[in-house]
Amino acid sequence: MFSKPLIALSITLAISGCATTPTVQHQPFTLTVAHINDTHSNFDPVKSSFKADDTKVYNEFGGYPRLQTMAKEYKAEAKKDNQSLLFLHGGDAWQGSAYFKLNHGAMNADMLSKMGLDAMALGNHEFDLNNKKLNAFIGSVNFPVLAANVDASQDADLKDQTNLRPYQIFAFDGNNKTILKDINHLPKDKNLVAVFGIALDNMANIAPNTGDVKFYDMVKTAQATVDMLKSKGIDNIIALTHIGNAVDLDVASKVNGIDLIVGGHSHTLLGDFADLGLNNNGMYAQMVKNPNGTTETCVVQAGEYAQAIGRVNVSFDANGDVVKCAGHNTLLSNDEFYHHADRKQSDMFTPVQTAIVEKFIDNHDKITITDEDVLLRQRIDTKYKPAVDKAYGKTIAQVPVEIKHERRPGDRGTDKHGSDVAPIMAEGQYYWANEPQVQKVTGMKVDFALIGAGGIRTNIEAGEYREGNVSLELLPFSNFMSVVPLKGAVIKQLLQQTVSATLPEGSHAGKFPYGGHIRYSFTETAANKAGKLNNVEVMTGTEKNPVWTPIQDNKTYNVAVNNYNATGNDGWTPVYQAQKDHSGRVDLAYVDGKLTGFKVKSIEKVGDKYQVNYQGAAPNCKAANMRCNTDAQAVIDYIQQSRPNLVPLNYEVVTLDRVQK
Repeated sequence: MFSKPLIALSITLAISGCATTPTVQHQPFTLTVAHINDTHSNFDPVKSSFKADDTKVYNEFGGYPRLQTMAKEYKAEAKKDNQSLLFLHGGDAWQGSAYFKLNHGAMNADMLSKMGLDAMALGNHEFDLNNKKLNAFIGSVNFPVLAANVDASQDADLKDQTNLRPYQIFAFDGNNKTILKDINHLPKDKNLVAVFGIALDNMANIAPNTGDVKFYDMVKTAQATVDMLKSKGIDNIIALTHIGNAVDLDVASKVNGIDLIVGGHSHTLLGDFADLGLNNNGMYAQMVKNPNGTTETCVVQAGEYAQAIGRVNVSFDANGDVVKCAGHNTLLSNDEFYHHADRKQSDMFTPVQTAIVEKFIDNHDKITITDEDVLLRQRIDTKYKPAVDKAYGKTIAQVPVEIKHERRPGDRGTDKHGSDVAPIMAEGQYYWANEPQVQKVTGMKVDFALIGAGGIRTNIEAGEYREGNVSLELLPFSNFMSVVPLKGAVIKQLLQQTVSATLPEGSHAGKFPYGGHIRYSFTETAANKAGKLNNVEVMTGTEKNPVWTPIQDNKTYNVAVNNYNATGNDGWTPVYQAQKDHSGRVDLAYVDGKLTGFKVKSIEKVGDKYQVNYQGAAPNCKAANMRCNTDAQAVIDYIQQSRPNLVPLNYEVVTLDRVQK
């Protein structure tokens, strides 16, 4: 019953005359929703920091065992109060840590199935491996994965998967919850809630490994789904999405009848965390007027990397319309605090200092000290952690002070230059691409490197830095490096388009461009809407003795960039357009331990995907004798050879001047 796209189903209902909404009166009803999103295999806590009044505190946030503890606490409170509750995941459980690199989807299935989730949205990173492994994951979890605008009926691996569903229906009698499987036979004496999923409709461009899965328009499918559910007498409707907060708000403004959107994808920790020294990330539980001018949709999202959990209470009237929506995200902290990022034992807070911080946390509703769930921690430590520790390899550098990564400059307390990690990555790839043995394969001297912020998954923590910190955590996608000749005008168009696309609040900023041996400035001219690229300069010389020259529109530059962005994915469209008819690009991977170049003939668009056409054989990253993660290897070589004392570059790559609010 779930293989047919909902938009087609709604048309069938309308034609048959069954889409007329019945006049159903229900009792007023309040539902609690706990939610997480973009956990990205962060089973262990994330090293972080916050401010307690004027004191900087270095701590850890989250991890699955802390999420489990808080989820259990929320469920216990709901049971005590006989309150209806759902626990939802906004997608992108996959990727992001060494655990995922070693265990793929299996560990996620194991951990998530122990957390008591009611449903999860289908995220773009769930397509990072292949549909066979995605099918195994979806088939082994004990909750449904939801996406109403997805048709997997023609995909060889996913076509028979019954746990990939458009929606799930729940019947509540207080805290008692029943899953309903037959939409045509619904109880009259229960509070009914439908949760439907929405995935990115441009998924094929974001996640190239989508096989033969089809993705349909988000707004049209959402409206069709709501209309169909209401035609069956279900008025309390939640959209579980993985499309980004800005798109969630847009969908809410274009679709009638969604009561709550629980989102993901943009990693937005909604709420004002400025008094914790963090950021004001926009309103949690923002109400958005629907196009009918009367009903409203409440929108929430809970950040990233399993650091926080959200809880929202939604009250419905007898017609199923939202009359109240309130809640907040809570950061889950450990109870060991340090004065410095390297977290030496001598820098640990004294008992008196710790008590002051604990009192501050006790009086703050958006951060709490949370113990780890013992059973989940034991399972991670005994079943999975030993192999991960072994896989990290040798030490390549010492990091005196933590180096922060932020996708978009200005977010989460960063300055107008943004990430200090991304320029190091790009500089390393520039360095590696110009090594004699690499130049011998490509036949090109590289002028500069570019990198998308979304490909970088972690900060660089203070202390000992190992190979696995790069290949397993920082750059985990196993992309290969490309060297592609591009005109200066194409580079400028790329920077203008990608930066502009990340200006709206809540937008997905993974496409934001950083570089090495290049710098640019961009001025926002209309807040969160538009801006202009100012200066783009290419560096010659060295980091210590640079020479900066304005980029020339008609000059061809050899650019080092990973193959994902070199193909034009994730909105790097000008790079694809420049290679439609002809490309001088060379892709780089190791074959039988030898660096090998693969010459690109052109790129064509096939459906929603970009297809790279090679002059000869194409790289086959699944082959046992091929190693494709040259993007990470480039950075490892660079750090080991040139940056054993790992600190930020001494020049800024990006200057983003935002409109002052």
